[in-house]
Amino acid sequence: MQEQLKQLQLEALEKIQTANDLKSLNDIRVSYLGKKGPITEALRGMGKLSAEERPLMGALANEVRESIATSIAAKQEGLEEAAVEEKLAAETIDVTLPGRPVRAGNHHPITAVIEEIEDLFLGMGYSVEEGPEVETDYFNFEALNLPKGHPARDMQDSFYITDETLLRTHTSPVQARTMQKYKGQGPVKIICPGKVYRRDNDDATHSHQFTQIEGLVIDENISMSDLKGTLEAFAKKMFGEDREIRLRPSFFPFTEPSVEIDVSCFACGGHGCNVCKGTGWIEILGAGMVHPNVLEMAGFDSKKYSGFAFGMGPERIAMLKYGIDDIRHYYTNDVRFLKQFKRA
Repeated sequence: MQEQLKQLQLEALEKIQTANDLKSLNDIRVSYLGKKGPITEALRGMGKLSAEERPLMGALANEVRESIATSIAAKQEGLEEAAVEEKLAAETIDVTLPGRPVRAGNHHPITAVIEEIEDLFLGMGYSVEEGPEVETDYFNFEALNLPKGHPARDMQDSFYITDETLLRTHTSPVQARTMQKYKGQGPVKIICPGKVYRRDNDDATHSHQFTQIEGLVIDENISMSDLKGTLEAFAKKMFGEDREIRLRPSFFPFTEPSVEIDVSCFACGGHGCNVCKGTGWIEILGAGMVHPNVLEMAGFDSKKYSGFAFGMGPERIAMLKYGIDDIRHYYTNDVRFLKQFKRA
């Protein structure tokens, strides 16, 4: 038995040294050290030995088993290191290769203009309010001094869901909802950005869906001069410090008096060119003093409180600011168009 164990040890150690992968090494381990291996079989014959020989054979068997196990562990470590080295060699990265540029996204021009306007008015103490795009007839029209059957509704024909529900035609309903939230107690100082919808034929200057930003200020002793000063600061921020504005009389059902706001042409400095159609002025938004009826319907005492409101289209502001000639460019998702505004 002693010779048999030593012979098994020599055979196992020889096979371990010639093993060239982890699978072969594991097969050797199972073959020699497993429950059905030759060392176990040899130990089963110890019953035939004398009492003096059994301890000696047991110690020898353990020594052989430990020798084989140690040799397998050492070989396994070597094979694993070799496998790692081989993998590293196969996956070598050439750090001298030039890097591939990462394409960075950028804001859509409308988003950039909206955020610029928001930053301006937030710095002036305004807060940003939002409201539902699916609106009730009451908040979209009636609460803004546009009762059913009023002819001014024809200018804002929209997409009706029911007789009393429609896609909002402007962000003015947010003003009405906010005024009701204040329960007749000023001051109120908000801007309302968002998408609006009107049934219109799409062309270079019109779209059935577009964005608006409206502003509202309500407090005691608010006057037209406050409105002019606010919009003059806006024009200088968006179009340059040299810009001037002018107010022209107009009509809006929810403001009285109402005005259209023009800015001096930034392309020609007011001398007249194709951008301003030779007038030296460009129309940018509408505004006016909040109509007393609108104040009263929202719970404000029109004898104590007054206010002004204004509304603008970020699409038009962006078209003027960046020289865009067709509103449809905003919505066609042409990457060539959008790439131009990476630094805008």
